[in-house]
Amino acid sequence: MSSSSASKSIVVPVVLAALLGGGVAAGLTTVLNDGGGETHTTTVIRQPAIAAQGANGNRTNAAEGLTAADIYQRYAPGVVYITSEIIQQTNNPFDFGFGGAQKSEATGSGFVIDASGDILTNNHVIDGATPNSISVQFADKKSVKARVVGTDPSTDLALLKVDPEGLDLKALPLGSSKDVKVGDPTIAIGNPFGLDRTLTTGVVSALQRQISAPNGWAIKDVIQTDAAINPGNSGGPLIDAAGRVIGINSQIETGGAGSEGSVGIGFAVPIDTAKNILNQLKAGETVQRAYLGVTSLTVDGQLDALDLPVNHGALVQTVESGSPAEQAGLRAGNLQAQLSGQGDNGTVVLGGDIITKVDGKEIKSSDELSQLVSSHKPGDKIKLEVVRKKATKTVTVTLGKRPSSLQTG
Repeated sequence: MSSSSASKSIVVPVVLAALLGGGVAAGLTTVLNDGGGETHTTTVIRQPAIAAQGANGNRTNAAEGLTAADIYQRYAPGVVYITSEIIQQTNNPFDFGFGGAQKSEATGSGFVIDASGDILTNNHVIDGATPNSISVQFADKKSVKARVVGTDPSTDLALLKVDPEGLDLKALPLGSSKDVKVGDPTIAIGNPFGLDRTLTTGVVSALQRQISAPNGWAIKDVIQTDAAINPGNSGGPLIDAAGRVIGINSQIETGGAGSEGSVGIGFAVPIDTAKNILNQLKAGETVQRAYLGVTSLTVDGQLDALDLPVNHGALVQTVESGSPAEQAGLRAGNLQAQLSGQGDNGTVVLGGDIITKVDGKEIKSSDELSQLVSSHKPGDKIKLEVVRKKATKTVTVTLGKRPSSLQTG
């Protein structure tokens, strides 16, 4: 990852890697001692309960809720410490005797989701792991080998499995991310900097964020939290006040180049995203998504100055070569305009098609177009209503299979 400016914020996956043989040692101990022989009186304050949300959407009385300590005691045993061996290519053929490769250990977090030994984590925690090198450590320090059952790089999720025999597995309950509100309490449990089963608290600080998976595809509806998340927290659970998992901690904003620690902005893949593909992951199937092959820009009031022929829809910016969109005859424009806050660095491509409907449903944003396409399967046919130079036409597209990575450059 690179940055053109030292002050530029950087969003990074929160996995921790260290060279094998060197190990990882991280921690900070602060001792307060005034040296004057004075006697200090301290007061122990019982941790207050976290206000939970009841079935009717109202907050329950805090006295009836769970404290962070309650949640930790119940569910921290279900949070695991994941380690794996990774071989990375280098330019030095003498590195560690691997002939142009460097051996390292990646560490991260995960959590048990059922009694059969299924463990949910981030794909980037185990991506590139050498065969039979993934280990999972539980709260009792028992460590066992885990195998990868299924992965979905486009949502940065992976499912591991361990043999449950002889293990006291504590599954975490899965909640729903669709009812989460800004200001809701959050708890993150993970293994930052190799410090196992660390708890941090905060709130949901924003919703509907978008981050990029390591393969370049966008992950949408992401939960933002100010609970401290650091390298090693990747794959760990983000938990609500009732003790339910609402997200998988995945990335952090570092605040600038050269910084790796939390600045109070972390991002979690919504648990509903994981639940939608969980059966496919358990079956070891490749998660397939429909693919149109365009990038687009929302047509709304912010584009009024461009005098477009319609006031809603998705303005096509690019059409991928060989994509279903190109095969169906969709077109991008070749004129450019500068508009602050829009497009790539304020550049808007004009003259292309504006998609206004999908199968008769009116399109109000580029996100809505993406969601409707994603609701289909590869091979499905959809009808797009398109405005091209003030003329309206209907185009039938046979959706393809989304590529494994987003080609950029």
